[in-house]
Amino acid sequence: MLTITDITVRLGGHVILDGATASIPTKSRVGLVGRNGAGKSTLLKLIAGIGEADSGSIEMPRDTRMGYVAQEAPAGPTSPFENVLAADVERAALMDEAEHATDAHRIAEIHERLLTIDAHTAPGRAARILAGLGFDETMQHRPLDSFSGGWRMRVALAAVLFSEPDLLLLDEPSNHLDLEATLWLESFLKSYRATIVVVSHERDLLNNVVDHILHVDHGKVTLYVGGYDSFERQRREQQAQAESSRLQQESKRKKLQAFVDRWRFKAHTAKQAQSRLKALARMEPVAAATEDPTLVFEFPSPDEQRPPLVNMERAKIGYSEDAVILNNVSLRIDPDDRIALLGRNGNGKTTLARLLSGQLKPMSGSMAQSGKMRVGYFSQHQVEELDYQDTPIQHMTRLMPDAKPGAVRGQLARFGFSGDKAGIEVKHLSGGERARLALALITRDAPHMLILDEPTNHLDVDARESLAQALNEYNGAVVVVSHDRHLLELTSDRLVLVADGTAKEFTGTLDDYRDLLLSRADAAASNDDEAPGGKRLSKKDQRKAAADAREQTQALRKAVKQAETEMASFSAKRSDIDRALFDPTGYDGPHKNVPAGQLMKTRGEIERKLEAAEAKWLEASEALEAAEAVLADQGARRAS
Repeated sequence: MLTITDITVRLGGHVILDGATASIPTKSRVGLVGRNGAGKSTLLKLIAGIGEADSGSIEMPRDTRMGYVAQEAPAGPTSPFENVLAADVERAALMDEAEHATDAHRIAEIHERLLTIDAHTAPGRAARILAGLGFDETMQHRPLDSFSGGWRMRVALAAVLFSEPDLLLLDEPSNHLDLEATLWLESFLKSYRATIVVVSHERDLLNNVVDHILHVDHGKVTLYVGGYDSFERQRREQQAQAESSRLQQESKRKKLQAFVDRWRFKAHTAKQAQSRLKALARMEPVAAATEDPTLVFEFPSPDEQRPPLVNMERAKIGYSEDAVILNNVSLRIDPDDRIALLGRNGNGKTTLARLLSGQLKPMSGSMAQSGKMRVGYFSQHQVEELDYQDTPIQHMTRLMPDAKPGAVRGQLARFGFSGDKAGIEVKHLSGGERARLALALITRDAPHMLILDEPTNHLDVDARESLAQALNEYNGAVVVVSHDRHLLELTSDRLVLVADGTAKEFTGTLDDYRDLLLSRADAAASNDDEAPGGKRLSKKDQRKAAADAREQTQALRKAVKQAETEMASFSAKRSDIDRALFDPTGYDGPHKNVPAGQLMKTRGEIERKLEAAEAKWLEASEALEAAEAVLADQGARRAS
């Protein structure tokens, strides 16, 4: 049993956890939930032995093996397959010792132990876990340094799952996954036989995997039996009871106060009035069960447009003839469509989204768009590019220069930035608040179509529910890419599968798509059982594939890095000019005393250069992704 006793943690003068106490049963699967900033990750790190609490203790059996995914992504020349195999420390040590041992008795002991821990099945298990997380055969044997940070975090997750710890600790494990890998992970965790504590905002995972919910709220923790829906039901009942108690107490308090006010100064009733005053003083106030008023999403509805908004026929989509991503795409989008794009990362979902947003043009085929159509395009890149020194009101004012202050504040208020909240610097906002700000910025002109690429990454469960409700109330078209199946089920009525070099309507439901993916995974697992580890590339071919990958992608990686440097430089220059414009009295930089007109002209030039750098970055990134996909396909053909 994992026992948490009276844990108190203070960060920056604020109490994050305040006497948190809970007992987690052995082999239970626990979902650690709570609002952003409540202390979930802090508590998980304490359980993992990272950092110390100000007071309290965490106890577990002495021989407990823990698995925790560090925030530092693995890197180096080793492959994902080698990295995952090395996570079984005992097996790796025994295999190494077996190669050098000379004593016959010791050799026999080693092989007996390897047999006991099923060491011969390890390559097959490692390959299946990596495949489930999106690594095909060739990707499993490429050097880690050839992958992006998100893919390397998948390797770290695979290594922890492969090590099969007694206590598995996961902090938002689906953040770097697509829907396909998230579905596989859910299936894997459902069959996991040891204790799991997982921080997650994925409602489906919390309903289908966990059997307990540990809720962190106002520094305290409470353990509930059941999944997330059961927890919400119990929580609502508790809140209703608390609200009833509060109302009863308020009524009693008013009656006592009325008696005191009436009789405290009359001699024959002063004693009774005094006793009621003491009763009032002893009454502990019951907190009101209020909802968080900052969980606000309200998309401005556009003016009506005649269908179709987009009509695409046999389009070829890519960046050059050497980097064609999608072929023969025919798609019609009407003003009331709600479309979910399905498919593994790297298949071209982002490329299709960029085409729909107007950032790309089809290389061939046709694509007709409504001439007056406005598009709001959201991606994590936009969240990361917010100026951390500026406030929401400054961001919105720059994008709505001709709007009245009331209209600017009104748009911010639609997304929870009202009053003083609009004047807080972005660096002090949470990840969820930054995502809401980015959504507020892209919808300032009431777009006819919203394209949302992973909009829930920084949102907690309650915020995701609010987002889904707002999307259902919005009367424009919606195209969404998300690994959150619950959000897709609530907001989409059309499924488009991006796979095998094209994009086509998927005629089934999301449950049908899940079953299809899991059946493929089961078939792959059966093949691995017949031939453990599958067919491997020879060491010579592995080295050649790695060399090819480095040679063919080196120029693109350089272009991505150069564009990132330019973007950072132009963003810094723009921010410096903005400070000179918006705070001339407190500004003491190179643009001091420069006329506002000249500053605005300079700012416009920098803005254009920044947009060009962003376009170069997006083009190089997509081309790099495409090149890596081509290499992976070539490698797969060589392996087969």
